[in-house]
Amino acid sequence: MKAQMQKGFTLIELMIVVAIIGILASIAIPAYQDYIARTQASEGAQLLGGLKSPVAEYWATNGAVATMDDLGNAKTSGTFVKEVTASSNVYIATFKSSDVSPKIKSKTITMTFNTSDESFTWSCSQLDDAVQPKSCGTTN
Repeated sequence: MKAQMQKGFTLIELMIVVAIIGILASIAIPAYQDYIARTQASEGAQLLGGLKSPVAEYWATNGAVATMDDLGNAKTSGTFVKEVTASSNVYIATFKSSDVSPKIKSKTITMTFNTSDESFTWSCSQLDDAVQPKSCGTTN
């Protein structure tokens, strides 16, 4: 009689597969969390970017830096942004303290209007490099 061959995986093979899945998860989960935080942070950059034309236009028309009241019906909050405020020539987007990634919770992005050359400078110094939107640290 022929010996029957058993089919299936050995315990060692199963343990190796579980170890590989664990290693992949340990790499993928932090990367996914950074992706979520960067996506949420981009809303702040988008709201501030929407102020560029009205701020430049107000400067060209009135020769003064626009306050939030001067900008009329500018959008000043969003799903992840608590508020957009202005202080002199600096416009600040502050993120909410709940329902956002812990990596951006209550932090800010700033956009500064440079009156000398009518350009905008972005700063995201409160955010980790991994979650900063692409506009951070640029001048345009």
